[in-house]
Amino acid sequence: MPYELADRLVIGIASSALFDLTESDAVFREQGEESYRAYQEKHVGDPLRPGAAFPFIRRLLSLNDLGEVNDPLVEVIVLSRNDPDTGLRVMRSIESHGLPISRAIFMQGRSPHRFMPALNMSLFLSAHERDVREAVAAGLPAGHVLGAPYEDDADDHDLRISFDFDGVLATDASEQVFQEGGIEKFRAHEVANAAVPHDAGPLRDFLANVNRIQQREEQERRKDPDYRIRLHVSIVTARNAPAHERAVQSLKGWGVTVNDAFFLGGIDKGRIMGILKPHIFFDDQQGHLVSTSRTTPSVHVPFGKLNASVTPALPDA
Repeated sequence: MPYELADRLVIGIASSALFDLTESDAVFREQGEESYRAYQEKHVGDPLRPGAAFPFIRRLLSLNDLGEVNDPLVEVIVLSRNDPDTGLRVMRSIESHGLPISRAIFMQGRSPHRFMPALNMSLFLSAHERDVREAVAAGLPAGHVLGAPYEDDADDHDLRISFDFDGVLATDASEQVFQEGGIEKFRAHEVANAAVPHDAGPLRDFLANVNRIQQREEQERRKDPDYRIRLHVSIVTARNAPAHERAVQSLKGWGVTVNDAFFLGGIDKGRIMGILKPHIFFDDQQGHLVSTSRTTPSVHVPFGKLNASVTPALPDA
């Protein structure tokens, strides 16, 4: 029987997001591809250090204990621009760290994001900006992982996921109103359309799949009152009253939920992240991520008009 992905939360992860590739990328940039190949072959038995997205992926995969042994709720697949030879170190590092990841696509020098629909992926994470932008331009849900690795608390078994709203869960249509007409026009527009759900943005379906796992946790808690909920979801947005109502109504209209909502009205998001401590935060505006990335694994979703004119750097190996 073929292995079906339709009913699972499927994430694509580049090795650049899962592991800290600072040293090997420096070899590639400074000495070229052949030296990079020799370096990876020499160090194939040396596990790579965890990268910025490692805590998120590790915790997400831990939720598979809610499912059957051969029927996991979460599937993580490596999508890499390495070739199979240089990818050996990645797969051995995955095994060394005890991550239950067994599937991978290696495409030498090319991004494999175009295979996302065939694999039912609701998210692709990479530290290579160009790969992410190409995926988003193709209408695929992807995020650029920013910053250095973060210290992971092994005693913390929860998974906290945070989203910005506009340009992430919703489209950037209302953000364009703000950019063109200012805050008062934006507020008037949102009040007038409070009962009209936004069109879904790039990560709405990812949230819906996360909700399915949360529902499984609720089922477990009903069976076992001692079960402790591990997965928590929040939105952290620059919206405030009265524009908050349309965001709430949109979530309801889409049939998705969040546990917490922070309507900050321009307050620095980094201050909230330092206390909330999500294991991953998604935002479409790089300006917001400057402060959040100091304490929080932050992901830029280059979606919408504000991100259309940026030229990304060339990808690494």
